[in-house]
Order: sequence, then structure tokens, then C-alpha cells
Amino acid sequence: MSDHPATESPLGKSSTYISVYTPSLLYPISRLPKWQELGLDPQQLPFHGADIWNCFELSWLTPSGKPLVAAAEFVFPIKAARIVESKSFKLYLNSLNQTVFRDRHDLLKTLETDLSVAAQGPVMVRLLSMQQLHQAGLLALPGTCIDDLEVEVFEYSYDPSLLTLAPNAGPVTEVLHSHLLKSNCPVTGQPDWGSVQISYSGPQLDHASLLRYLVSFRQHSDFHEQCVERIFLDILKLLGEGATLTVYARYVRRGGLDINPWRSTQPGMPENLRLARQ
Repeated sequence: MSDHPATESPLGKSSTYISVYTPSLLYPISRLPKWQELGLDPQQLPFHGADIWNCFELSWLTPSGKPLVAAAEFVFPIKAARIVESKSFKLYLNSLNQTVFRDRHDLLKTLETDLSVAAQGPVMVRLLSMQQLHQAGLLALPGTCIDDLEVEVFEYSYDPSLLTLAPNAGPVTEVLHSHLLKSNCPVTGQPDWGSVQISYSGPQLDHASLLRYLVSFRQHSDFHEQCVERIFLDILKLLGEGATLTVYARYVRRGGLDINPWRSTQPGMPENLRLARQ
């Protein structure tokens, strides 16, 4: 894994936590190498998409020296040329802890500016008070959960050949989800746990094969965004021309951040629903 673009990032290394504003801590990674690996043309992507990050460890100082806290939602559009490595993002957010901002708007504009520069695209930021976070509550993924299917599983390394259509598959419109998605960080090997929702119209997927396929990511090493793009491309290829598809993963947070990639044949923006496991 020494040739991974995140190898030179802070990921997997001992880090000094800086508590004074330091935007240079952000470590961007180009999306292009992984898109090329997947055979994608960045000028003609087969999906719309966004990556929604949620932060639950955001704090700063007012001009009087009083600390404030908030949760934050960050939306990285797919047209942003780069993602930000997650540990560098945490280190950057930590650097705000002893930094004075005039008001919440000043903080908001600083976050949007720094992240947009790092991502080379317009990153949208929303701050939520603890009351707003409480009011948002918890939601469940819509659709049918496939996790209780009785299936035998033998493959724990990524295998798109496991994915098949249902016998005599007719056209359907359905929403399926699973909480059994697990992949690994490509640099540290740490596990990334997630839930994934698959909404589509087209020939019906074999539900058991879909579950086996999702489980095959269990030993796969890739970032959240790239796992979701693989899932999207594999399913879309199987569904064929004319199908519609949305893949939306909600990953469990680590270090105060969760990452939730969304890829779809349809334009728009998903609801930033928070699951109980998040």
C-alpha cells in the first residue's frame, strides 16, 4: 500500500495536535487516480454525487474568550476535484479549538473557504447548535433490509462476479439496504463500518447475491468514496441501459467525523439522515 496517494498524509502516523488555526493541515487527495483505475472519464462521469461529512467535535472561542461548540455538516460535491484525507481534516478542525472568531458567520466562511480551496470545488458548510442536533433526531434507512436472508458466504474479498440478477428478472423499482458493509482503510488497515442503501429501477437484482457481494468488501481496502463508486458501477453495469440507480452509504464516525458518499444517475442531493449507529 506504499503507493497509495494517502501514504504521505498524517494517516497512521503520530501527530502533534495544534489548537491554533492552521489551514495548511488539510491534506487533499485527487479523485483522478481512482477514477482512472475504475475506467472513468472525469469529464463524462456516469453519476451525480456528493460526499456528506458530519462533525461532532467542533469548538472555537468568542472574542470574550468563551468557548462554543457545534456540530457541522460539510458537503463535498463530486465536481470538487479532490477529497480531503480524514485525519488531516480532524487535525484542521482541532486547530480551531483555541482560535477566536468574531461570530458563527466568520467561522462558517472560514471553513467554506479553506475546504473549497483544498477540494478545488465549492464545499458547503452548515453549523448546528446542540438543540438543532437534538431536534434533527435519528432516522432509519428506507426500503427492505436484506441482512436477515439465509445465505452462505465464502468470499470476503471484493468480487463483483457475485452480483447477479434474479431468475427471470422482470423490471422493478425497489429500495434495499444493508448494515453489513465493512471495508478497510487503505493505509492503516483499520475497519470502516457502514450501512448502504440501494435504490433502483430496472431488472430485479437477486437479493442474496447482492448481500454476498456487499459482504465481499469485508477485506477490501479503499476509502469510503471509492467503495461506493465501485458498488454503483458494478450494479449499474448489471442493470444495463435505461436503469436508474442511487447508492448511498452511511459510515460510522471515527474521531468525531462520519463520511457519507452518495452516487446517483439522478441529479439532486440526499437527505442527511443520521442512523442510530452513527
